Amino acid sequence: MRRRGRTLRLWLACAGLALAASACSPSTAGARYFGKVTPPDGQVLRYISASEPESLDPQIGTGQPEARIYVAFFEGLTEYDPKTAQAVPALAERWDVADANQTFTFHMRPQARWSDGTPITADDIVYSMRRGLSPDFATRTSYMAYDIAYAEAYNSRAAFVRDARSGDWLRDEAAPGLRLVVPGDAAAREALPPALRARIEGQTLVPVRAEDIGVEALDAHTVRFHLARPVPFFPGVLSHQFFRVVPRQAIERWGGTWTQPGHFVGSGPFRLDLWRPYDRISGVRNPMYWDAAAVRLDRLTFYAVEDQTTMMNLYKAGAVDATYNHTVPAAWLDQMRGLADHMNAPENANEFYYFNTTVPPMDDVRVRRAFSLAVDRDGLAEFRKTVTPLTGFVPDGIFPGYENQKTESFNPLRARQLLAEAGFRDASGAYDPSRFPANTIEILYNTSESNRQVSEFVQAQWKQHLGVTVRLRNEEFRTFLGTRTRREYTGLARAGWVGDYMDPFTFFDIFTTVGGNNGTGWLDARYVALLRQANREVEQARRYALLAQAEARLIEEQPVLPLYTPATNWMKKPYVKGLYPNPLTLHSWKHVYIEHDPAKWD
Repeated sequence: MRRRGRTLRLWLACAGLALAASACSPSTAGARYFGKVTPPDGQVLRYISASEPESLDPQIGTGQPEARIYVAFFEGLTEYDPKTAQAVPALAERWDVADANQTFTFHMRPQARWSDGTPITADDIVYSMRRGLSPDFATRTSYMAYDIAYAEAYNSRAAFVRDARSGDWLRDEAAPGLRLVVPGDAAAREALPPALRARIEGQTLVPVRAEDIGVEALDAHTVRFHLARPVPFFPGVLSHQFFRVVPRQAIERWGGTWTQPGHFVGSGPFRLDLWRPYDRISGVRNPMYWDAAAVRLDRLTFYAVEDQTTMMNLYKAGAVDATYNHTVPAAWLDQMRGLADHMNAPENANEFYYFNTTVPPMDDVRVRRAFSLAVDRDGLAEFRKTVTPLTGFVPDGIFPGYENQKTESFNPLRARQLLAEAGFRDASGAYDPSRFPANTIEILYNTSESNRQVSEFVQAQWKQHLGVTVRLRNEEFRTFLGTRTRREYTGLARAGWVGDYMDPFTFFDIFTTVGGNNGTGWLDARYVALLRQANREVEQARRYALLAQAEARLIEEQPVLPLYTPATNWMKKPYVKGLYPNPLTLHSWKHVYIEHDPAKWD
């Protein structure tokens, strides 16, 4: 096996070099597909999944490359629909909702099995949640579970407060149904508001335990979640990799090597049989999977490739059958967009700029609105090729039934009028660009060629339409994140958001607190109240109407400058069926198969 794999690896490399010249200038005139369209023998899919995964432990890996792989080998209570990426039943065959979206009870499939034949039970769900939230485990995606009662408290080593005389738990005044939680660290408690410090003085502090988290096994096949706040989209959150059930029996036996072939135990439609780092990960059909009869692929192989030219060469040669999102080089898009094997659809994502609303002149909503109106988003979309203009905040065409809120996209005349109203005018009252403090404004972005190009485009728009030139500043990604979070920028900072789940709230939640991912300094009580009211609403149409009001408020206050909605932009051979350009590019591999009859190709 090792010798054969090495030979294939060398062949792929040689194929890439041999095709480099032709691939760099793709000739697609008169063609329907790009490159060879000869299906592999049998039911085998070869897929480029991006970079080498950080881990095959779904509670460790944080990126989309890992997430794609986890869907093959692990399952959660819910799974992504292959076309819409909305939550569909998986280990849970159904669920009940109570207490205005704060209690969710999941009824699991009795026939569910681990790949070693062991039954998957509600205790496995409880174990997985407690493990993922353990402060000693320190996973970076634990925040995904913070809506579960006391999950964040346990993960952050916080403490409950017990009355020293009566023994009763003190209650959270903002949420009377919950116990009061305070930092476990004494120094952190010193930073609490004086009234709260006085309330807890002399009381007994009890560390939050794993058993306190709001998840419980009612019986072998029923698990209940108690949430700290209403979360109507909670079943969709459970499709995220953090919530995919992990095997206690393998973890306790093998420790950190449990994800290696030979030790691996999974719950998904495929079981791991090969992991060659920085080359490939391969799985075969899992006969113990509860829905094994529906799985049509015999083998699924993920290749770790990052260079766009290399992956397009491999695809053209027929060495792989599909690629991940954003893989078609920009220079090729004009030729590739007309081909039947180019997959392009809106993503559950947006691209925008933060305004630092705490520092003049961007503390004036008229200035923020003027700078937004002075950007030609249609021109930007044409420049970027695979994006669509965005003037609201929620991506268009992603959430059926949700009415996206939009504002005027491009009006330089109105932009100049707003700046004049904000005080940047001459004696006659007309807008005077010389009075605007352009030297205090910057666009901060994390270093990349794409981000630089967008920043230069926007910079040119403002010079042309407002007569001001702002400076550009780039920082390495890790440094940039801290700078933006601390609002150590004046003017604007680049941002983008990929939804963690398929609900508009994933975009609105950013601005419900100051700090974290909210780099604007903007916090609006009316906006937050609309969101809370929406999430208490059981009926979907009424909830969406309230969310739309919140989006309208966000647009009105303009703490952000929306730019565009990105597109999926990837390649798939016509004989690959069941693989769709869904908004998350996270695929339900159990539905994928190879069609050998050309009459049935896409």
